[in-house]
Amino acid sequence: MNRNGRFSLLVVDDEPRILSALQRSLRREGYELLTSETVEEALRVLDSRPIDAILSDQRMPGTSGLTLLDQLLAQGVDQPVIMLTGHGTVEMCRRAFKAGAAEFLEKPVDDDRLLEALHECVRRHVRTRERLAADREARERYSRLSEREREVLSLVIEGLTAKQIARALGVSPRTVETHRANLGAKLETDSLAQLIRRFALLVEEAGTA
Repeated sequence: MNRNGRFSLLVVDDEPRILSALQRSLRREGYELLTSETVEEALRVLDSRPIDAILSDQRMPGTSGLTLLDQLLAQGVDQPVIMLTGHGTVEMCRRAFKAGAAEFLEKPVDDDRLLEALHECVRRHVRTRERLAADREARERYSRLSEREREVLSLVIEGLTAKQIARALGVSPRTVETHRANLGAKLETDSLAQLIRRFALLVEEAGTA
């Protein structure tokens, strides 16, 4: 999404008529549109600026849309890619999804069907990015904890009370309460439910490492 709150879309197609039609319908929906007539040009665009989604034709001069998918996968590009083709086959569809395509549509594609697929792909991608960002943030916060604080966190998540944790660790309940307060500050949580929801999996991973 750009600073104006619009999603940016890269359309890769070598047919001017198709590009023109897509531009009209997608810009009406509020997308910021960039276009490329070749896979090579599309890769240069992706290197130069952030893009939220890619809409690519399969059959183009030189490098095909499937090759574009392969290159994006190899480079770790995670934007959703919707493939369009006028000559689809089951094998082509299988290869596209194996290479990471979010959707595979045959031309001529109905505007409503295309927009529905595009909206869903972008929404799913945004949710995935938000979840990954939250996971990274949780791991960074967890790394701030001392070994003792991690022990206390593990026992808190198991459901032990402060007195039970104190007995398990051989410390006073007041010390446990101090550690719990430090956990809330370092992990930036304000409730037990939030603590469990965000960090139970990390505690489990640490316990099996």
